[in-house]
Amino acid sequence: MNAVPTDPLMRIAEIPEVARAVDETRSLVDMLIGQRVLRRRGSDVSMEAALRGARASAVLEGADVSLEQVRFGESDDPRVRGSVRVSGELGLLVETWSKAPRQVLARLHVLAASDVVAPEALGRPRRDGDDVTDPLELGSPPPASEVIARLEALTSLLTARTEAPAVVVGAIVHGELLALRPFGWGDGIVARAAERLTLMARGLDPNSLVPTQLGHEQRREHYAAALRGYMTGTPEGVAGWVVHCAQAVMEGARDSLATCEAIRRATTRR
Repeated sequence: MNAVPTDPLMRIAEIPEVARAVDETRSLVDMLIGQRVLRRRGSDVSMEAALRGARASAVLEGADVSLEQVRFGESDDPRVRGSVRVSGELGLLVETWSKAPRQVLARLHVLAASDVVAPEALGRPRRDGDDVTDPLELGSPPPASEVIARLEALTSLLTARTEAPAVVVGAIVHGELLALRPFGWGDGIVARAAERLTLMARGLDPNSLVPTQLGHEQRREHYAAALRGYMTGTPEGVAGWVVHCAQAVMEGARDSLATCEAIRRATTRR
């Protein structure tokens, strides 16, 4: 099937370095999905990915927390609690994400920010004068007057037909949400969750095995720099961001491959 000529996401996907990164990512995720241990222990791998992804997303928001603290619910940091709530509900939001992404974004913000943000502001785009946290030091966000229009444009992009790979779509969703910072608090948690939802909904990671947030955290020295490149809007900047996101997906897949191997060895020893 030929791509729609005016498909903006396919124009990004066809950039040579992006196409190579997408192919490498698909191969590695397919290797993960093909692990025999998943036949009996797939839910365990998915749960571990959820925990590791939640911890990484909270760390990228500025939290100082260990994996064991997340595992046993020992942190009172609202960034940690919000990340865990978001991670735990992703599977319930996949189907709606494909049909009503604005509704899901609002729900993600409620989950991420309910310990911090006033109830009347949860799930609602920020207004002029509202504080905006900036843990990645990206600088001033667009004015609130632009947020709704750009969210509508993002929604249209998500619900339009495209032949672009899931990695490309997920990267653009993630980048646009962090560029906008539409809610003012917890935007990074929401953006990283939206990327994961996109990979799940578009078939790359249907069983939620890949903690992409962990990949971004492991590559954190490149994360903000790549995002700043995306925010320039240049072809080079956008391509660099998508390649970074593909590499983050691969890091997450490698981590889950290690989880599968650990489970296999533990099972063999019994």
